[in-house]
Amino acid sequence: MNVSEPKGRTNGNGPAGLDAAVLDAYGKYTLPQILGEQAKRLGAGNVAIREKAYGIWQTVNWEEYFSYVRRTALGLLGLGVRRRDNVAIVMNNHPEWLYSELGAQAVGCVTVNLFTSSIADELAEALKRFQPAVVVVQDQEQVDKLLETRSRLGFVKTVVYVDPTGMRNYRDNPWLVSFRELLERGDELEREKPQLFPSELWRGRPEDVAVMIQTSGTTGLPKLAMLSHRNYTSMARKWLETTPIGIGSNWLSITPPAWIVDQIWGVGITLTGGLTMNFPETAETIEMDFREIGPDVIVSSSRFWEDLASKIRVKMADAGFVKRKLFEAAERIGQRVVDAQAAKETPAAALRALRRVGESLVFRPLMDRVGCLGLKTAYTGGHPISPEVIRFFRACGLNLKQCYGLTEAGGIFQVQPDGEAKPETVGKALPDTEVRIAEDQEVLVKSLSNFTGYYKDYKATEEAFRDGWLRTGDAGYLDADGHLVIIGRKEEIIRNKTGAAFSPDFIETRLKFSPYIKEAVIFGEGRPYISAFVNIDMGNVGNWAEERMIPYTTYTDLSQQPRVEELIFGEIREVNERLPDYMKIRKFLLLYKLLDADDEELTRTGKVRRRFVYGLYLNLIEAMYRNLKELEVKSQVRYRDGQVGKIETTVKIHEVP
Repeated sequence: MNVSEPKGRTNGNGPAGLDAAVLDAYGKYTLPQILGEQAKRLGAGNVAIREKAYGIWQTVNWEEYFSYVRRTALGLLGLGVRRRDNVAIVMNNHPEWLYSELGAQAVGCVTVNLFTSSIADELAEALKRFQPAVVVVQDQEQVDKLLETRSRLGFVKTVVYVDPTGMRNYRDNPWLVSFRELLERGDELEREKPQLFPSELWRGRPEDVAVMIQTSGTTGLPKLAMLSHRNYTSMARKWLETTPIGIGSNWLSITPPAWIVDQIWGVGITLTGGLTMNFPETAETIEMDFREIGPDVIVSSSRFWEDLASKIRVKMADAGFVKRKLFEAAERIGQRVVDAQAAKETPAAALRALRRVGESLVFRPLMDRVGCLGLKTAYTGGHPISPEVIRFFRACGLNLKQCYGLTEAGGIFQVQPDGEAKPETVGKALPDTEVRIAEDQEVLVKSLSNFTGYYKDYKATEEAFRDGWLRTGDAGYLDADGHLVIIGRKEEIIRNKTGAAFSPDFIETRLKFSPYIKEAVIFGEGRPYISAFVNIDMGNVGNWAEERMIPYTTYTDLSQQPRVEELIFGEIREVNERLPDYMKIRKFLLLYKLLDADDEELTRTGKVRRRFVYGLYLNLIEAMYRNLKELEVKSQVRYRDGQVGKIETTVKIHEVP
């Protein structure tokens, strides 16, 4: 099986190599089969993967990429893995993730990526649900979690570890195999049976399940959504036809492999489009790696952009008088242009001229410093984001656009088109995607990218669809221009005592635009007014406090400082000014600890598990609806190593007039 040589793009906006015939052909292949075809077309002369190690970028061409996948696939067969087995991957963003995932799929297995941040018990319980034959892990930390819970993992035949650091004392354990050994087993099996791999590879069909991805689990136990190879290639085609990317374009892998974004982009789109996958060295080097690689496009979580906006605003607030005033003036001008464009108005010539001056003097150096100068387009998804964050970055000259999707829909299917970016919407549907609003305001979507169902959960699968339309679970509406506006999770839309409906997300995202607020949780169901929990941003507030000579020791101590309370009070009052009366926050408290996934308060993708938080902190919530000014609390906190600590403090309840 072979497809034609590159003939140019269908959209005419970027590197060559994406004609309709190629995309049509790839729609009939599995993901590993596509890799095999790309290895023939792009060969040794094109970079498929870059990985930064010890400050140096290492490259893997397309032939080498396919070779690693072939060796991994055969190594798994050598370990006794068979078609339709499940293979778990617990890794960070490294090439071995791709080799393991595609290698397993090449021999008919289904892969499940899990978060490396999971604690031991959480990881063991997740594995029990789908019982993988082999688990591929990053390093000693993940190995230790599995060894700790091994008595519950009798179904796991072998654990493969990638990073050998610290593993010297584990070498005599027959349960553990290094990734290097896995490749060597693959080489040995290929010498014995040279036709085995191609035979297994071409047994695959596009309708086969490729991956299972855990849903966010904001309202309960995460489900396992099954996605086929066709789901991936269908979504990949939509993006390749509408985004200025193609062969040689750079994608920087920074979201977890267990999340749908890096699955669709890092596997589906990069393979189908011939993009170059780039892996940064560490989270701390991302800004530098941005500048060195110059990615063409990036999709990241709202938290990433919120944190970056906070970082920039704090730096500008602490800058010298002239620099600060210049930034503020350039931002005001930029926002006037953004608002005019969103309203389909042409900014005045003088305003456009001032915008160009601001970009030259302020924003281009700023975007270069944070590594975003080379981005053609940037997207935010995964969780609602404040329109103010969108306005901020667009005012700075970054083409940041909000998008919308979900795991069950095969990823992001709703995107703000260029020239129509409206900060408060998630744009329009991608090609070959139908979206409509049900009578109860639920957003429904129909597409070839929609998942095949939930693993071993026929009832939930049946409930997920309505007459062939996927039920997103989100409430929304289409504005006059056909742009989708997401109100919030349908089941999380709440009504106050008077019956007025509102979305907690709507208020929370606006609070988190503040550089001093890390997280916020809104309450008010059946209540006379709205109240809030607030997590301060430890880094930004800590720097603010130090500059003002305010002493503190811990997060709890910092959050209780009177001047910090006044700081957050001012941020909330500013948000209130932009909200209707029935949505204004009347009382709030600064929570004595950060909400954390290890304490089950957040999902692994950073979403608040609202019901869990409500039950856990019910005494604090009730206190905000009584005439109490403060409340003594005794609580526990779980650390990353599994240890449990105790917190005893007094939480103050603040009233906002």
